[in-house]
Amino acid sequence: MSSSPPSELCLSVDLGTGGPKVALVSPSGEIVAHDVQRVATHFDDSGAATQDAAQWWTLICAATRRLLSDVDGPTSRVRAVAVTGQYASTVPVDATGRPTGPCLTWRDTRGGAYARATVGGRFMGYNVRTALAFLRISGGAPSISGADPIGQMLYLYHEQRDVLAATRWFMEPVDYLTMRFSGVASATHASRLASWLTDNRRLTLYEYDTRLARRVGVDVTRLAPLVPFGSVVGELCAAAVAETGLAPGTIVVTGIPDLHAAALGSGATALFETHLALSTTSWISCPVAKKKTDVLHSIAAVPGLTNDSYVVANNQETGAGALEWLRGVLSIDGSPMRFTEMTSLAGTSPPGANGVSFTPWLAGERSPRENKSVRAGFSNLSVTTNRADVIRAVMEGVGANSAWLLGHVEKFVGRPLSPIRLLGGGAQSTLWCQIFADALNREVIQVPEPLLAQLRGVARLAFAALEGRPIGRDKANDNGVRFTPDPSAVPLAYARIAALSRSFNQGAAHLRRSEPANS
Repeated sequence: MSSSPPSELCLSVDLGTGGPKVALVSPSGEIVAHDVQRVATHFDDSGAATQDAAQWWTLICAATRRLLSDVDGPTSRVRAVAVTGQYASTVPVDATGRPTGPCLTWRDTRGGAYARATVGGRFMGYNVRTALAFLRISGGAPSISGADPIGQMLYLYHEQRDVLAATRWFMEPVDYLTMRFSGVASATHASRLASWLTDNRRLTLYEYDTRLARRVGVDVTRLAPLVPFGSVVGELCAAAVAETGLAPGTIVVTGIPDLHAAALGSGATALFETHLALSTTSWISCPVAKKKTDVLHSIAAVPGLTNDSYVVANNQETGAGALEWLRGVLSIDGSPMRFTEMTSLAGTSPPGANGVSFTPWLAGERSPRENKSVRAGFSNLSVTTNRADVIRAVMEGVGANSAWLLGHVEKFVGRPLSPIRLLGGGAQSTLWCQIFADALNREVIQVPEPLLAQLRGVARLAFAALEGRPIGRDKANDNGVRFTPDPSAVPLAYARIAALSRSFNQGAAHLRRSEPANS
């Protein structure tokens, strides 16, 4: 923390799946003060995966007040508020922006049957005509698993009539929080990317495509009005002033997905400059010039960092979340190991983890192959296997999964991608950074303060909005710690990647054989 902050600050909010991070950020990207809170995801056997959206707001307001009390100077130094975070989720809210039910997160699959009824068919599970219509206009299509806003909204339409009756807007989490700050309902092509209901051939057409909406039975009047990416939504509303302690007149900019904030926070904003996020989930992305889709591998170019550009989108359902899961498994009497203890212990196991391997599909997989039913597992355990081997195997398994994806991303963009900027909570581990360099066989840059990079990114957007200028496409700042592949470890990593791909194919084939004939 700094006792004498710069003359201008941005309040940045990053709503991760694990909970919100809140920070005061300077125009230079300095994190002056920050606060991290945890929230729970509630699962059940029906496919539910929900969070309490009202709790997010309570935690963010309390964190904001704490941060303001920890720095000198008037609250008016905070000139802007900007929100980033998880997407492909749905928060039902009333006309004032208050939740009418819990947030259905990107893991919630209860709408799967309704999604399949509208877009399902025999081509990779899709109706060909419907899929082609979506691909031509938006570049993607609703998931037949139901784990995205279309499936979530259809579930609420059919099974939550009381929630539906009280709901004015179905919002992505970042747009919901932006409305809590501003009192204004808004969305962008980027924040609504997982709905696939915008014409992404024309990023300055601020309307939902009613033809696509009719195909899936969604009422677009329940979707917040579209505005330009990175624009000012309004000023802080009176309720937010009272609850946060921020000054009246503070501007609020559009909410953006964590995908976009990661690009901005890593500095990878020029064409083909690449970042890899190692958060609860994981992805590999870079800006590209054209709209494009790889249906087979769940990779698409989606609305990007300006209103005339695109970024690569994909998602692996488990990234650093695998280590969080293992941390809970290894806890004794409710006292989990610290992450630094786990990674230090993993460092005592050699590359290859003494033969132990791990496939990280704890929540199924989306990219480069979608299968919500395939599951994680260890192999080659023996009586000599120890905790260090198990932890390292998890870290190497996540790295191998990313390397499997990287091959398809590089084919998608038509070139090798290097260096790769690593950010997210998992990137705090230098051991994991080296494992990724070996697995990817690429130079990796650990960005400064990788856990907080997305907070810097969304602040960068806010200060650009304050100055009335677009986000630049300057060459990325390569500040950070560099990791180069270890020639002795790369062959082991390649073998692990090949084994992981085979394991996925075998698991998916087994699941197909075990499905009932009428499923």
